[in-house]
Amino acid sequence: MDLKEIQNLIKFVAKSGASEVKLEMDDVKITIRTGSDNETTIVQQVPVQAAAPVVQQQAPAPVQATPDAPAASAPANDDSKYITVKSPIIGTFYRKPAPDKPVFVEVGTDIKEGDVLCVIEAMKLFNEIESEVSGKIVKVLVDDSSPVEFDQPLFLVDPS
Repeated sequence: MDLKEIQNLIKFVAKSGASEVKLEMDDVKITIRTGSDNETTIVQQVPVQAAAPVVQQQAPAPVQATPDAPAASAPANDDSKYITVKSPIIGTFYRKPAPDKPVFVEVGTDIKEGDVLCVIEAMKLFNEIESEVSGKIVKVLVDDSSPVEFDQPLFLVDPS
């Protein structure tokens, strides 16, 4: 990889809202991290043989411990007739537009296409998540002010 490709990768990561990206090629390993308080980008290039044992020990534990527990229990209990509203981005999930405002939706709220269900903060930007379906909120799957991953289930909606 040349410097131009690395710079393009850094720009892509910054725009995507991802907090960390790891890329391993034949003899190079690149890790790009963006901080939440101030936008810092760290690029590391090390030979794969030197870094591989460390990555294998550290990476699987946090990735498997956090998302698997809720994902495993949610589909087992939920009926297939419900539509799952998923997060389109990585960020922090908020049920209210501001701390002193009421929540966007509660369990039992009737919604229609285009209604704002929540906001997700990513890189200091608050993104309104709108409903793509009409129906009734059956369950809120994420706690307020919790971090969410891309494609993580947020709400269950009964379309009937």
